[in-house]
Order: sequence, then structure tokens, then C-alpha cells
Amino acid sequence: MIDNLIAYFETLDPIVAALIAGLFTWGVTALGAASVFLFKGVNKKVLNGMLGFTGGVMIAASFWSLLAPAIEMSEGESFEKVMPAAIGFVLGALFIFGLDKLMPHLHLNFLKSEGPKSSLHRTTLLTIAIALHNIPEGLAVGVLFGGAATGQSEATIAGAILLAMGIGLQNFPEGVAVSMPLRRMGLSRRKSFQYGQMSAIVEPIFAVLGAWAVAFFIPILPYALAFAAGAMIFVVIEEVIPETQQEEHSDIPMLGFILGFVVMMVLDVALG
Repeated sequence: MIDNLIAYFETLDPIVAALIAGLFTWGVTALGAASVFLFKGVNKKVLNGMLGFTGGVMIAASFWSLLAPAIEMSEGESFEKVMPAAIGFVLGALFIFGLDKLMPHLHLNFLKSEGPKSSLHRTTLLTIAIALHNIPEGLAVGVLFGGAATGQSEATIAGAILLAMGIGLQNFPEGVAVSMPLRRMGLSRRKSFQYGQMSAIVEPIFAVLGAWAVAFFIPILPYALAFAAGAMIFVVIEEVIPETQQEEHSDIPMLGFILGFVVMMVLDVALG
């Protein structure tokens, strides 16, 4: 199956390939959001475990799929070789930090809001929060597809496909994490689903932007890969992990984190 996917994506323009991959990750988010039609709610322990899994996948993908290739493809030795990755990583984290401060949004626990004061409804603020988190995921997929098209041996179509699969896998609980709380707030199942799936609409958009940027400006590739990694790790440390530690039994999300990290590492190293 993987071989067939690789062969198919190799025939595509990198921007089209990134768009398809972004639509896939968005679709998995929608699938998670659709759980609101089947269940009245989800156990908090289960949800925290799923979010922990999400964090593990994102951290593993940041290193194995993004940072390591960024360092390997950089020229020079010693400090010169690692500086593009270091600069890109810091810029990626600062990018999400800036968006975090400039855009009003609501944390998953519905207790803490950030950014400028806003009259927007809490449902909209929550959707904005998850959308902010999905920007680096879309960028990561797009940058890797764009990098594969440049002929860099460290950036491959197989790696880009596996990254999209890993991000799609962890997007399912994100869809659940948005739609289920909204349903508990009294929204209809349809509206809860709509808000849940809309939180990932940024992924195909930024996947295309990432692929376009790398395809036309090849020298930025190591910086772009590390940029996506820094943005993803910022999201995990600032938002995902803290949200799982609000309740008792914090060992459950940490076990989920370990599982997610191992799954993504095995996928990337064994199949990529």
C-alpha cells in the first residue's frame, strides 16, 4: 500500500500532493469531530490519554521527520551545519508565540482564554485555538512534500506521506476534543461537528503554502523544516501537555504520550 501511494504521489506536482495530504489530515479531524453523532460524551481520562498520544506523535514527528533531515541537508561542519536548523526552530516557535498573543482564543478546558479581549463566542474562540495549533502541522506536511520535489535525499515522498499519516492519526482526538465539549455546552450535534472539523481547515491551506515556498525557494528548505518543528513543539509544550495535567491520573496522558512518540518514531524510521 505504501509503495502504491509513493508511486502515485511521485507523479503529482508537489503543491497538489501537499493539498491532497492536507485534505486528508483535515478529513481525519472531521472524522474525530463526527464522533459527536455517535456518543453523548467521552470519558475525561480517555480524552486526556488521546491528547497525550497527540503530543507524542507531534514531538516524534518534529525530530524524526523535520529536525533531523534539516540538520543532515545543511552544508558545513560543526556549528555551521546546525545553525540553519537552530534558526528555523527558534523562528517557528516565535511564530506561534506571536499568533498566541495576537489572536484571541480559548483553551480546551474552557477556563483560560488568551490573546486580546474579544466579544467572540466561546465556541469560536475554542475553534481558533485548535486552528492555531494546526498551522504548524499543515506547514510540516507541505514543506516536506516541497522538499522531496527538490531532489534532496533527506526529504522523501515516503517520509512526507508517513508524516501526513502520523498527523492524521493524532488529528482524530483533536476533532473529538473540540466537538464533544461543545456538545456538552448545549450546541446541537451538527453545529458541534461543524466547529470541530473547521478547526483543521488551516491544514490544507498551510500545506500548500509550505510546499510552494520550498519549491520556489530551495535554499530555505532546512530552515523551513526546522521552522515547522519549532512551531509544533511550542504547541505541545505550551498547550497540549498542560491541558492533560488539569485532572488527576496524569499518568494516563503521559503513557499516551509515550505510545504516540513510539508509534511515530517506528513509522518514520522503519517505513520512511
